[in-house]
Amino acid sequence: MTTSDRTDAALSYDIHIAREAAPAIESWLEYQRRYLRTPGVQAAIRVGDELVLSTALGHSDEVAGTPLRTDHLFRIASHSKTFTATSILQLVEQGKVRLDDPIDTYVPELAESALAPVTVRELLGHQAGVIRDGVDKDYWQLMDPFPDRDALIELCRSAGQVFERNEYFKYTNIGYSLLGLVIESASGSSYGDYVAANIVDRLGLTNTGAEWELARAGEYAGGHTGLLDGNDVREVIPHVDTRAMAAATGFYSTAEDLAVYGAAHFFGADQLIGDASKRLLQRDESLVNANGREIGRYGLGMDIVTIGGRRLVGHSGGYPGHITRTFIDPSDQVVVSVLTNCIGGPAGALATGVVKLLNLAAEAPAGTQVPSDIDARRFCGDFANLMGVISIALLGGRLVAFFPAAPDPVDSYEELQVVDENTLAVVPTAGFGSIGEKVEFTWDEAGSPSLVRYGGSSRWPVEAFRARRTAQIAGAVGGRDE
Repeated sequence: MTTSDRTDAALSYDIHIAREAAPAIESWLEYQRRYLRTPGVQAAIRVGDELVLSTALGHSDEVAGTPLRTDHLFRIASHSKTFTATSILQLVEQGKVRLDDPIDTYVPELAESALAPVTVRELLGHQAGVIRDGVDKDYWQLMDPFPDRDALIELCRSAGQVFERNEYFKYTNIGYSLLGLVIESASGSSYGDYVAANIVDRLGLTNTGAEWELARAGEYAGGHTGLLDGNDVREVIPHVDTRAMAAATGFYSTAEDLAVYGAAHFFGADQLIGDASKRLLQRDESLVNANGREIGRYGLGMDIVTIGGRRLVGHSGGYPGHITRTFIDPSDQVVVSVLTNCIGGPAGALATGVVKLLNLAAEAPAGTQVPSDIDARRFCGDFANLMGVISIALLGGRLVAFFPAAPDPVDSYEELQVVDENTLAVVPTAGFGSIGEKVEFTWDEAGSPSLVRYGGSSRWPVEAFRARRTAQIAGAVGGRDE
């Protein structure tokens, strides 16, 4: 298969292309979920005003066998920082907070401490030098309760400073917890009440909140332990209250709700903050360099990544049992959110793969589209042989083949063109695969593929190959007689 020659030119998403790509993306997510032994994956794609994909795959509770639903609630952890930063910018727009005010303006308990001069802006951008989680952070593995306000203040006074201001980018949950106190001081409301009234309710997010809610306990997706080795068995982890750290890590939501929330950060959207405030949140506040290379970029409450030439903002989240990731393209108006319910869950890799498949659909070369008199979907599916699985998918009006087990679904793929109603061909180009060769289909009585001859190699639908694999191996020919 050939490697994609991508450029840095911007790609525009077409809603029709995104709708068409949705089944292939959902199929790839499910393949990856099973392949990576992930209990559950909840995912959503929004393009403009339309929810193009909303899916729930696998289990909420793998041990009990409970199916995952699209309305199961996930703890989205550091996504909380985007809600906190948005709230701060709302208060800035109202004149109630100034970004360059010192923290002790709003948290007087920190007066005369090492953190007293740290500014709101520095906390938002992780440039305040504040300790990440504390000197004893075993609350992350549920050995202790998360800190309450008194414990948070005491920690910040006694051990809050690690670096001088603006000395290093230093990611900090404790710093964002302090921003929650800024919101409370400036608004006169509790943190939870403020974000409920000014973000959640404004957007009509019925499945989003700032903290664990016992009354909704049965609606949460179960979190699962990580795999200590390949033969490990997962256990279910209980949810806990993050208390004074809700502003850094307490939120719950669904992929669908996060798609709505992400759309409120599109340029031109006016439900939460103005475009000038969005630019502050989304610009490169920090270039994160370590060991001689750039390892990330961060704005004010949002991280920044580039995938296939597309600049995206958003955040990831890591909570005991839930790993999550949301990407937002504020210019082309796309949101991708993927939530997983296990420690070590591949949410980041899956969300990145979804963006790459959307990009691949958007960059379809001219002349590769399937003729209008051919039903392209009849060629689509996963086809296996002894060497692995190939997916044939409809993306951007044309057919492509890629390896669904690969961490990057478009790192190596082949463009396919229709020869006739039973035959495809790999588009000629330089490469190491079966370029220029035929892909021939045999159909069963229902009109589904029963055999695919791909570049001279036989492939079958996955379950059909699974059923024949043992006999095929046992009957191996060409062996050497001793």
